[in-house]
Amino acid sequence: MIDARRLRTLRAVADHRTVTAAAAALYLTPSAVSQQLAALEQETGHDLLARDGRGVRLTAAGEILLGHADAVLAQLERAEADLAAYSAGAAGEVTVAAFATGIALVLAPAITALAGEAPGVRIKVLDAEGDASLPMLLDGLADIAVAVEYRGAPRADDQRLTRVPLYAEPFEAVLPLGHPLASAAGPVAVSELAAEPWIGPYPGNPCHDVVLLACEYAGFQPRLVHSSDDFRAVVALASAGAGVALVPRSALSGVDLSRVAVRQVDSALATRKVFAAVRSGAERHPLIRPVLDALTAAARGLSVD
Repeated sequence: MIDARRLRTLRAVADHRTVTAAAAALYLTPSAVSQQLAALEQETGHDLLARDGRGVRLTAAGEILLGHADAVLAQLERAEADLAAYSAGAAGEVTVAAFATGIALVLAPAITALAGEAPGVRIKVLDAEGDASLPMLLDGLADIAVAVEYRGAPRADDQRLTRVPLYAEPFEAVLPLGHPLASAAGPVAVSELAAEPWIGPYPGNPCHDVVLLACEYAGFQPRLVHSSDDFRAVVALASAGAGVALVPRSALSGVDLSRVAVRQVDSALATRKVFAAVRSGAERHPLIRPVLDALTAAARGLSVD
């Protein structure tokens, strides 16, 4: 009989690529993780891991078992959800990891709505960048992630996750007031900004990926001279004539735009797609379902597209 706890350990090692990192995610010691993996190999009769430089990789047998592990773990989430639904009343805490703008646009309104519609549901908010919330969800540190699409994100058909689309918002070009395109008619073509110095988020930030993708599609690599993950700082640098930027529309709310020109761009790729995600099966949980519904309702009331 294969122990489901050991399947969780195998999934963590596959995600984090080292025993030490997997142990930290699972709040176990590295020796405990190694013991669980050794026991799993005894249970299955196969070597599941092989050394790969300083880390480990799954063997062919390990990859086969991992596919089944995802299905088993999702079914266990469904079982927990059904048992929770059977219990009397839905009351408890739901941890939501979300990036700052997502908190402001959909999570905070959802919390307000839940206070009246599901007062037994308490929300704990973790501020996490758009690329950090999904790993937190998969590691069990959050029940719901409000995340954005980015390179390297789990695929939309990843069996470990159930996604709920929330909203998509365009990026706007932020230009110094003296820029030749600041007062031009119509949307700005991203290709027209190829020779400019750029201001943008650091690599790893999902918005950095959106900027790179839009520029690459326009036929160039942006010359990123200044880096900041704070869009107020990005706008301030643009107002000082330090360069141009693409910024999500909602991130410009409440920012001093008096010394910059904000223009639409012609690229459909310059879009941030936001979704909520839970571990597969957990979408039926009586505490989580109301939160997902409240997030969806809050997203319907937005006007960011």
